Amino acid sequence: MPDKVLIYSRLPKSLTQRFADRFELLDSGGKPAHEVFPADEVARIRALITAGGTPLGAVDMDRLPALGAIVCYGTGYDGVDLKAAAARNIAVAHSPGANAAALLKAGAGLVLATYVARNGVAYAQDGAAAKSVNIAPNTFLVIGQDDTVTVLCKHIEFGQGPFTGMATLVAEELDADWSQMRADHAPSNPVLYKNLLFGVQGTGGSSAIANSYEQMRKVGAAARAMLVAAAADEWKVPAEEITVDKGIVRHPSGKQSGFGALAAKAMQQPVPANPQLKDPSAFKLIGKEGAVTRLDSVAKSNGSAEYTLDIKDPGTLTVLVARSPRFGGKVASFDASAAKAVPGVVDVKEVPNGVAVYAEGFWPAKTARDLLEISWDDSKAETRGTAQLLEEFRARAKKQGALVKQEGDVDAEIARGGRLIETEFVFPYLAHAPMEPINAFIHWKGDTASARYGSQFPTPDHAVIAQVLGLDIAKVDLKTILAGGSFGRRAQQSTHVATELAQVAKAIGPGRPVKLVWTREDDMRGGYYRPFSLHRMRGVVRDGKIVAWSDTIVGQSIMKGSPFEAMTMKNGLDSTAYEGSNEIPYQVPNFRCDLHQVDVGVPVLWWRSVGHTHTGYAVEAFVDQLLEAAGQDPVEGRLAMMADKPRHAGVLKAVAELADWKGAKLEAGRARGVAVVESFNTYVAQVVELSMGADGPVVHKVWCAVDCGVAVNPDIIRAQMEGGIGFALGHILYAQQPLDEGRPVSGNFDTYRSLRIHEMPQIEVAIVPSAEKPSGVGEPGVPPLGPAVANAMARLGLPRPTQLPIRPGDTA
Repeated sequence: MPDKVLIYSRLPKSLTQRFADRFELLDSGGKPAHEVFPADEVARIRALITAGGTPLGAVDMDRLPALGAIVCYGTGYDGVDLKAAAARNIAVAHSPGANAAALLKAGAGLVLATYVARNGVAYAQDGAAAKSVNIAPNTFLVIGQDDTVTVLCKHIEFGQGPFTGMATLVAEELDADWSQMRADHAPSNPVLYKNLLFGVQGTGGSSAIANSYEQMRKVGAAARAMLVAAAADEWKVPAEEITVDKGIVRHPSGKQSGFGALAAKAMQQPVPANPQLKDPSAFKLIGKEGAVTRLDSVAKSNGSAEYTLDIKDPGTLTVLVARSPRFGGKVASFDASAAKAVPGVVDVKEVPNGVAVYAEGFWPAKTARDLLEISWDDSKAETRGTAQLLEEFRARAKKQGALVKQEGDVDAEIARGGRLIETEFVFPYLAHAPMEPINAFIHWKGDTASARYGSQFPTPDHAVIAQVLGLDIAKVDLKTILAGGSFGRRAQQSTHVATELAQVAKAIGPGRPVKLVWTREDDMRGGYYRPFSLHRMRGVVRDGKIVAWSDTIVGQSIMKGSPFEAMTMKNGLDSTAYEGSNEIPYQVPNFRCDLHQVDVGVPVLWWRSVGHTHTGYAVEAFVDQLLEAAGQDPVEGRLAMMADKPRHAGVLKAVAELADWKGAKLEAGRARGVAVVESFNTYVAQVVELSMGADGPVVHKVWCAVDCGVAVNPDIIRAQMEGGIGFALGHILYAQQPLDEGRPVSGNFDTYRSLRIHEMPQIEVAIVPSAEKPSGVGEPGVPPLGPAVANAMARLGLPRPTQLPIRPGDTA
């Protein structure tokens, strides 16, 4: 443990003093928490590390009192010579919030987390990481004196399991014992913590494991090599004679050590450029059943996990915003006299999105907001309802849209004759409805700001907060914390929540922290839905084969006009609107996919599995219909057209075997349906068994086979498939967000019906062994369920549902 820790911070002294029982401290205000340094030393040290002051160079450090660490909160490294600090075994840490507290608690163990920097100076210092994959352990790992290893996770944890996944990858190559492993969110830094698929720090597209698999293994392997080198230097023995197992570094002479005691010396070792990784045959944790347990479960179960709604910093104001009931509406005028009279209300301000109420708690804010009298200007608002949109979409679908892909000649094949089958599929707007609605916290002090919330894309959020408040990004801290689900809701290409958070802080002025809260109704009616879409399908069956296929899609673009437009727009078309429809897994000689990209004034967003939520249904329900017309078995007929799709065929065969597709004897009144969908490079096939109840289909069991490459955490994979199946079933049966003259109708779960616990089917999941690179599992369990249900209904002699949900109007 360091004897002395210099806390260079803008935080209140009370926060630094809470560590006084473990350390001798000096806070940045110049007044020591303990009389560690003489007054002249206090002034000199403070001047040395103040931004713009004399750098802590070699000579200066020689003159300083013995320091174990310098911890910088909420500021940068301006004036701190990192190399000189490292040469003198002085750890320099920058990590806001809980991470920094963990560093202090860990004592000398903060050496492998020397800096997790965020400002422009740090970006420049770590320029190499921007050009290559960052594997530096000092940016990802915190090793404590108690030998705990905390992985700073670049992906948000909101239930899908990246804390456990990232820690598994590190622990495997580090040869740590699982009991040592911990996880926390990494700070906002797109250089150090970028998603390697996106180029910015963010979570989405089921990419957490997919983009981190090799990177985080190399982080663990590099840390292991540095610990071994440190032990070799300490014990004066050859490094190749040292072994590491279950968190213990050993030498045949009998010398051994935990990680914590070696961490300080390990920090001084060079980071291996390309550390050797284990052969998969040597894995002890990756892919092993029962080898790890989820790292976030205990805190979530005992209530100690912190979510944004739990934040109760002193002086915090709760803010609720009254927004237009129509998208695009603006405030014309408002009367807040009744609202301001509510006890606990501090102020009412007009903001760009509406009228904000600031109060000492939620209920005063909610009560006051309900009393606001607002006149809305709807001159630029969306006023069409879903019935009108459907009529317009149908009219467009009668003509061919912009060509996405074409093979052969569909029109000529139709003209040749055969059985022409035409079908229309309609998909409603869907809300994400995560258990924790949208909320966010910020403390703007005028020259700095600190935000904490479940940010799914910290890079754009961070930038927009700084922009709205007129601050340099180096003066803004963004701390990601746990969130209660997302399903795409928190992955905001528009940054609208971060923008509104900064706007409500700016409207009331610096000083008091504010917590922006969206109620369930705010979130349900606040837009950013899964887009309303329509597919017009046409196919030709001749001589028992499918010879032509046409899919005309009408839908709204998620990406148009967003910062991510360049990533997904191809020839002016949003690929998320047609993904899965343009590359079907079946060999059809004459194929066409085209798109009408329609502008609607309803904000839309990624929804769990994005375009595959509707394209998967359209493709799999339609191919089943065509195979039925061709007189072919749904499984055998699909396999016959998958000669060049081995992984599709692999999961289809696996699920057919799992469900005993050919040999099962079904109860009277039951039938089975099948579907297979690839999304985000993960292949999922499902078989559904159902019967018809008085009010609609009753799903009894679902069999699921998944090929996601190397299965890092089998239990999490199964959980994500099970969760995706339940999520999908509730939505295809009940969910929709209708518009009445532009106003969203459903505001809560009483009308936005979800699956009930007694409706959850039995689920059996098979993970197909694979040596392919890992791919994601958060979303791919969703798309096959809907068409499998539709196809099972057809095998009962019922029409396949062509307009979702299957049971519209069902309420709680």
